[in-house]
Amino acid sequence: MNAVAPAQSAAPASTPIETLYLIDASMYVFRAWHSMPNVFFDTDGAPVNAVHGFARFLLDFVERTRARHAVAAFDIALTSSFRNAIYPAYKANRDPAPPELKRQFEYCRELAAAFGLVVLADAAYEADDLIGSVLVAMHAHGLHSVIVSADKDFGQLLHHDAEQWDYARGHRWGAAGVPARLGVEAHQVIDFLALTGDAIDNIPGVPGVGPKSAAALLAHFGSLDTLLARLDEVPFLRVRGAAALAAKLRSHAEQARLSQRLACIALDAPVPGHPDSLLRRAADLVVLDTLCERLRIGPLTRERARKLLRPESAA
Repeated sequence: MNAVAPAQSAAPASTPIETLYLIDASMYVFRAWHSMPNVFFDTDGAPVNAVHGFARFLLDFVERTRARHAVAAFDIALTSSFRNAIYPAYKANRDPAPPELKRQFEYCRELAAAFGLVVLADAAYEADDLIGSVLVAMHAHGLHSVIVSADKDFGQLLHHDAEQWDYARGHRWGAAGVPARLGVEAHQVIDFLALTGDAIDNIPGVPGVGPKSAAALLAHFGSLDTLLARLDEVPFLRVRGAAALAAKLRSHAEQARLSQRLACIALDAPVPGHPDSLLRRAADLVVLDTLCERLRIGPLTRERARKLLRPESAA
């Protein structure tokens, strides 16, 4: 697993010639699952409300961006990630997805592929790792990367010219926008999560260290490694409960280092290495029609998709 390069203030040597959109697809499937009414069923009578919501998202996204390079990264490594080997309790607090949602995830991957997007999923690497690995690989080719997600963890990838786009809220930011959201610089996000932990992913962090304390510690020491090497200085900081913080850090130093490894997005996942491999393909309209028929997607949405995804509209 590679470490993320520090944030850079200087512009890249060459002007980016294309934009690459990296979609955290599972996030938008889950959003649709929770927001769409359970009134949509496929031809077998199984619920497909999340698929219908995800289809609307994809249509809107393609129509708005006219993306030439686009990746939809899905999570299928919820219990088989390399992080589970490091820490078996990783994400163990999550309930398994119900069977009806698992079926919908399969449909959503089919739908993204039918739309011409490059679909990535891996049994050992999560969507975050696939996105990070593609971003780093494509930076060498001059592509400007936009991560389509609201997940705060992606702040660690916002170096060079990469951006993050919270599509639902319409907010978009680069490395300079991370401090306003987390209180730390982009290159400190991993260490910030190592200190605070992450309840959603069951990353333990250091008990009793919250976001404000973590931000203050990193503002003073710069990094987790420096902080742990200079723990004797912590009691003398002008931070509330500094002495107690020092004791917590001392007794949980190894846990902080473990959390740092868990929070770090891997940059060495097996992903396509050339921009041409990430071009949005023209949709196979026969396959798309068959899928829409199975999903009972209405005629107005189908016609919109046909017009938007006809061969001359894609790369």
